Amino acid sequence: MQVKIQYSYLVDSINFLSAMTLKGKQSIHRTRFIKQLSEKLKQVSEEELQLIKEFTGKDDNGDPNKNEDGSFAIDDINEFKKQQHDYLSEYYVIEGGDAHGMIKTVKGVIENYDKEVSGKEADAFEHLFTAFENSNEKGEED
Repeated sequence: MQVKIQYSYLVDSINFLSAMTLKGKQSIHRTRFIKQLSEKLKQVSEEELQLIKEFTGKDDNGDPNKNEDGSFAIDDINEFKKQQHDYLSEYYVIEGGDAHGMIKTVKGVIENYDKEVSGKEADAFEHLFTAFENSNEKGEED
């Protein structure tokens, strides 16, 4: 069993899952899942910063160059946005082994979630629901 979370949904997925009130094994597995997403988010953030530096250059401290208004001084904004979009469209895959039980538990939590959602919360829920719904398409058993 595997689940794929798009990089662009990592923050909203973490926030959505963190807001859930769960007990016992569900809470433990949700916390483990969030921890894995958080570790991946840290990596994605670092890599996105490297991408920004490629398009802005670096100042004397090694930080991205900025405009007077504090925004990043990106030379080719269209190419940067394309590269950023392509990167954030990639997926983090969590699968099998020790993660199998955790994925199965969190999948059940998502499938049985019955509270009203809207805005970013609704987008995160839809992304997670679809990710877990597609988690069995590799022909693996529950």
